[in-house]
Amino acid sequence: MNNLKIICDSLSDIPKNLREKYDIEMVPLTVRFGEDEYKDGIDLEPKNFYDMLREGKLPQTSQATYTQFKEVFDKFTKEGKEILYISGSSKATGTYQSAVMAKNDTEGKIYTFDTLNFSYGCGMQVVKAAQMACEGKSIEEIIKELEYMRDNMYVVFSVDDLKYLQRGGRISSSKAVIGNMLNIKPILEVKDGLVTPVAQARGKKHIFAKMVDLAKKHYTEGMGIAIGHGDCESDMTKLRDMTNNELRISDILITDVGSCVGSHAGPGILGIFCVK
Repeated sequence: MNNLKIICDSLSDIPKNLREKYDIEMVPLTVRFGEDEYKDGIDLEPKNFYDMLREGKLPQTSQATYTQFKEVFDKFTKEGKEILYISGSSKATGTYQSAVMAKNDTEGKIYTFDTLNFSYGCGMQVVKAAQMACEGKSIEEIIKELEYMRDNMYVVFSVDDLKYLQRGGRISSSKAVIGNMLNIKPILEVKDGLVTPVAQARGKKHIFAKMVDLAKKHYTEGMGIAIGHGDCESDMTKLRDMTNNELRISDILITDVGSCVGSHAGPGILGIFCVK
């Protein structure tokens, strides 16, 4: 193992067991419900978060700060570590810029990498970097692999209730109402760091089938695949089984979609993450 410390932010939605296995440090974003403040991925379990959404509570999220990154960077550089910080999309949050500012004020070798992605679309890149660091790969080799993954990462997802996309300005209120009434839901992709609609379908069976079809067109065998969900175990199981049947993959990683992404997508979000 080399002297490189991998750091991510909580937009990555990496399961705790993987963060511990590969010694990944996570800097949390902040989620607020009224005057109550929580550190994403630390203070608030996904189940509790989505229950609060279902109760009608409205969350606000804020980026990880310069101070948070400065403290973490100082800690590991003082231990003699080199640092690679891998971020969620800089086009959706100022978190990456906070890290760059802290890096510029910190002595030591610190590298930053913008995945231009969300949830495990970011997390898959972080885990790969951490695996390579554990294998003793150089920073140059790791960055090269991350650049490949960033350019070839494919993320497709759907939401169960359109009101959360409407609140975030992704769709109009009239489309949200009509879509919910008719059970017509958009299927979205992440492209160049932003969310964009790619299709729509009516009914969960058709939604899942379309998502799997899109993933099948982009998946490269042996590159790994994951499914993320927002507290919807039953739907996740159906999507996992359908993905397994179509792509013949038995070791699909399952992860929770955390509160920062979930704030904008709501309970019932489902996503497939893979590399082309």
